[in-house]
Amino acid sequence: MAGLRLRTPALELRWPSLDDLGALAELAALGVHDPAVQPFMVAWTDASPDERALSTMQYHWSRWASWRPSDWMLELVVVRDGTVVGTQGIGGREFAVLREVHTGSWLGRSYQGQGIGTAMRAAVLHLAFEGLQAQHAVSEAFEDNAASLGVSRRLGYRDDGIEWHLVRGRPALTRRLRLTRADWQAARTVPVQIHGLGPCLPHFGLPAGD
Repeated sequence: MAGLRLRTPALELRWPSLDDLGALAELAALGVHDPAVQPFMVAWTDASPDERALSTMQYHWSRWASWRPSDWMLELVVVRDGTVVGTQGIGGREFAVLREVHTGSWLGRSYQGQGIGTAMRAAVLHLAFEGLQAQHAVSEAFEDNAASLGVSRRLGYRDDGIEWHLVRGRPALTRRLRLTRADWQAARTVPVQIHGLGPCLPHFGLPAGD
């Protein structure tokens, strides 16, 4: 998996090295969002800078340790001009049968609002639909998270229902979105290259490739 690379004209997404994780932890310590809001369903950012840094590394280690072909979450660091700017995840359960993926991500605050979020989501969607032959991708965001919802809609997702969650002791509404293979093909505009996928395919529950 360390050889897997996704590249757009401006970004590289890769399996993180220990140095990458250290840079990502430092980025988390600096802050990911306005403290007045909580955009994540797991409120991992409601913590001190040191705790955010540690939990970032622990989360990635836990994803490595729990990986199974029937239940996986690929967490990639996002690199622009040699600098780690965030992380983009894509996961699947019983993917070989269901052909559905879900995504999650965050960017350091100083890198938000620059189109990076759209490009990095486009990269993992290309991996899903072109590389892994997915049929559906799903996403979810709180109704006041305009940035995340905007990325999804630019990439062709359609509304797929609502859910209520408990955040900081209060109810919060999320919107589910779904992207079909046909809608992905119609909406894609970001060129993406995949490198090193063939040997990784069995880890996704698929036959090995070249």
